[in-house]
Amino acid sequence: MIGRDVGEARIDPAKGLFAPSRGTGGRLKRSFDILFSLALILLALPVFLIVPLMILVTDRAPVLFRHERVGRDGRPFACLKFRTMRREADEILARHLAECPAAMREWAEARKLRADPRILGAVGRFLRRTSLDELPQVFNVLRGDMSVVGPRPVVRDELQRYGVHAPLYLSVRPGLTGPWQVGGRNDTSYEQRVSMDADYVRSWSFVEDIRIVLRTAMMMLSGRGAY
Repeated sequence: MIGRDVGEARIDPAKGLFAPSRGTGGRLKRSFDILFSLALILLALPVFLIVPLMILVTDRAPVLFRHERVGRDGRPFACLKFRTMRREADEILARHLAECPAAMREWAEARKLRADPRILGAVGRFLRRTSLDELPQVFNVLRGDMSVVGPRPVVRDELQRYGVHAPLYLSVRPGLTGPWQVGGRNDTSYEQRVSMDADYVRSWSFVEDIRIVLRTAMMMLSGRGAY
């Protein structure tokens, strides 16, 4: 430790980085991850039953969407979500970007579209606005791929946008929620997101994780910044 209380970040001597996912603080964080995820699965059991039915009625199977993300130490993992896009989403996106230069610029900047033609109608918009589409990631947390709180999971191509902050991202597990989700979500620029993630890792504390979890619950109710 570096003169800080248990539950705060320490220096990882192997990498010279603050490492909240290792040491005594890491064990506390991991214990919280497991207990919180198990409790959330029990509390959200009706959601796990109802949402798949909504998706099946709207656009048939599959219910889940799996996409490779980069985890701690650069290990890839299959990040789970409820599917909120149409089954032919890749073709729809390619056609839309080819026909709309403004959408192409928006996609290049943020990898997201405010008016996304791939979204699965009202069901998809509701799940994304409330962030319920990310609920299956509790199983990623239980498996150790993710943490309850951490940087937002990224694909490998996005790591270059983290620049000098990439080692900070790779030193921890990505989170089910994190500073980006409570700091404005899609209303922030990608550079702001990277900065928030880096600041979170550098100044990590267990108390801050609890604050982020509580603020996430309020953000889900408001739907602010989600699309």
